Amino acid sequence: MNLDSLIRIVNHKLRENQNRSLNSAEILIIRGIWHYQTYSRIAEEGGYSTGYLTNVVAPELFQRLSALIGQRITKKNCRLLLESYGASQTVSVISIQKQSIEFPSDTNQEYSPRYPSGSVPLNSSFYLERSFIDEQVYAEIRKPGALVRIKAPREMGKTSLILRALDYAERQGYCTVSLNLEQTDQAILSNLNRFLRWLCANVTSQLDFDAKLDDYWDEDIGSKVSCSLYFRNCLLERIDSPLVLVLDEAHHIFEYPQVAKDFLPLLRSWYEEAKRLAIWQKLRLIIVHSTEIYVPLQLQQSPFNVGLPVQLTCFTLKQVQQLAQRYGLEWTDGKEAKQLMDMVGGHPALVNIALYHLNRGEITLPQLLKTAPTSTGIYVHHLQRHWATLQKQPELAIALSAVMSTREPVLLEPITAYKLSSMGLIKLANNKATFSCQLYRHYFQRDFLPEERQILV
Repeated sequence: MNLDSLIRIVNHKLRENQNRSLNSAEILIIRGIWHYQTYSRIAEEGGYSTGYLTNVVAPELFQRLSALIGQRITKKNCRLLLESYGASQTVSVISIQKQSIEFPSDTNQEYSPRYPSGSVPLNSSFYLERSFIDEQVYAEIRKPGALVRIKAPREMGKTSLILRALDYAERQGYCTVSLNLEQTDQAILSNLNRFLRWLCANVTSQLDFDAKLDDYWDEDIGSKVSCSLYFRNCLLERIDSPLVLVLDEAHHIFEYPQVAKDFLPLLRSWYEEAKRLAIWQKLRLIIVHSTEIYVPLQLQQSPFNVGLPVQLTCFTLKQVQQLAQRYGLEWTDGKEAKQLMDMVGGHPALVNIALYHLNRGEITLPQLLKTAPTSTGIYVHHLQRHWATLQKQPELAIALSAVMSTREPVLLEPITAYKLSSMGLIKLANNKATFSCQLYRHYFQRDFLPEERQILV
């Protein structure tokens, strides 16, 4: 029996018995064991750290396989026992393959990529771990009273990382709650009292507790104190394990400065309380926000200068090559990966979109690179979004035009430079700006026609 057939059988049985198939890291380890590789070699080929595979992924993988097979599995006996298990199964490999074709699902994405849009599902082999960052987040949420701040421009992989952080927390036996502020009504976001009640009610619901807001809400002491008392007495006191609370798309609260200036210091106060009160150490906060929204808030009044800051970055050349291999592209010498990197700069979403189309054979790499910065290219919606932002903020368009006018780094006004950098359009070195990739330079050179530039100026 070949390895791919065996993995299909194991995935089929794991879904039946444990409701979760193998993830990309687990498959990587099995493949490495199959070829008698060391953990160091497996980690190098997969873009992970050796410690992450040996201390986090492998122990849980062997535990899951041991429970499935009914025998203790180790790295040494894994191949032998899996081969024996596969041969003993009555499930037809052909039947499993047929089910995979007729009923495609996220759990089969290691064999059939779907269009890259939004977060990458947990069991997808097309999630490329930034092993240092992922491990750093996992380690931080194990700390009492932790606060993690994850920030990046849109489409950089923030939500995909959050999915894995929540999954890791659940595997530690922690309670988890994830709230997306993008789903919150404007009427709620614009009123502090309503927003704090919304927060408490949603956390209570996800923890499957009965809501008792009115027992704790007291207008005489204010909504912030009421909210804190509710969290401490009605939520944290009732759980026996840490609570990981994710606030995703947190930049939406910035659009309501009157609420933000009260809510953000409240989060910070909980973080500070954990330094002296054990009850607050149960709370582990993860705040996720896009850097494309400029936040002119007093940092000392917010949680954005405390806790662990996590800035998601672009893929490296080596990572692009690894991802190309997962998409089935034989980019062995690095030439093609470098060409793609020169165009999109390692931007995670843009790299994945390119590899998806190349995997399907819809376009060749030369064709993709030629049309990428045009209105007929695969990045048209991404580019139009940035164009719309520049139209609304002409001072940014003027600054970008200045960067476009020369190949030398340009010194920009600090706030303007920060905004363009936060959008991912430029990169800064010694406070001087250059385009972050050729895609943006070529696209805006096409669209910033002379007459338009004069209007902007």
